[in-house]
Amino acid sequence: MNWGSWSEFFAMGGYALYVWGSYAVTAGLMVVELILLVLRRRGILNRFGGKS
Repeated sequence: MNWGSWSEFFAMGGYALYVWGSYAVTAGLMVVELILLVLRRRGILNRFGGKS
């Protein structure tokens, strides 16, 4: 696709809500996954007497 301006790019041909919304949901889920991974790691280390 070729956009004539930044506002056209951000509008994504009328599908901006779906496009940018999917990016936001994906980024949010990636952050949640990282947080859960850190918490799981700490729990395992604490269970086996390691340091967190």
